[in-house]
Amino acid sequence: MLVVTLTLAAVGFGLLVTALTTGSVIWAWGCIIVCVIGAVLLLVSALSLRTENDEEASSRPGGRHAKH
Repeated sequence: MLVVTLTLAAVGFGLLVTALTTGSVIWAWGCIIVCVIGAVLLLVSALSLRTENDEEASSRPGGRHAKH
């Protein structure tokens, strides 16, 4: 999912450069939409990783603060 987010960031940057070069609002809105989608994917990825880590930590003997 990180690769998709990085790809969307690159596409968003390309759309931003295009919008600034041409002065078109359509490209700027495209940049905003792509960046919002990327931010949502990054947030979902971070939250799912955090949930997985919490579940793994709670399944260890001693709970979350167990020494390795």
